[in-house]
Amino acid sequence: MMETAFIVSSVLLISYSLLAVFDGVFLHLYKYRLYEHKESRFEHLIHTMRAFLFTGILVSLFINIENNNLFVFGCLLIVADIITLVLDAYVEKDIRQFMGGLPRWEYIIHLLVNGLHFAAIAIFLVTKLNFQSSGISLVNKFSHSAGYDTFQIIAKNLLPGAIIISLLHVLLYIPRFSKYFNKLQLKCC
Repeated sequence: MMETAFIVSSVLLISYSLLAVFDGVFLHLYKYRLYEHKESRFEHLIHTMRAFLFTGILVSLFINIENNNLFVFGCLLIVADIITLVLDAYVEKDIRQFMGGLPRWEYIIHLLVNGLHFAAIAIFLVTKLNFQSSGISLVNKFSHSAGYDTFQIIAKNLLPGAIIISLLHVLLYIPRFSKYFNKLQLKCC
């Protein structure tokens, strides 16, 4: 059961990461350049916060999986991520007026990205939380099965990219950096 949960979480985490890079980096930063528009700078700030929250969740939950103190901190980051997501969804319609609103297909991508993100977290929580009639306890040690080891490798390999994307969001607030970043625009996009 636990090995299957780690395998499913791994697939969800990879799927989330690929779709999030397409949405968050290609669409938001590269194609639409949300950081450049006065109307969408708040949305860019929200995305910056979520990028850092994901990095924190990756470290505190998925990488340091057997550290219960970090687990509690990671759960707080999940709550902060949910609140930030709600704020993002609430303001997105108004913020995207400069481009005629949020395209329907991008809205669908947002639903998929967030569904995959929270499904990976939920399945992971099932492996970490032990529900008994006497209460809830945390699993302290995991058997190092193929599913567990694969999950750890994936989480550790996602960390450098998560850090880079988080820092890229911050750097785009610096006009000189955003000027150089804008020069990377390809003719195809």
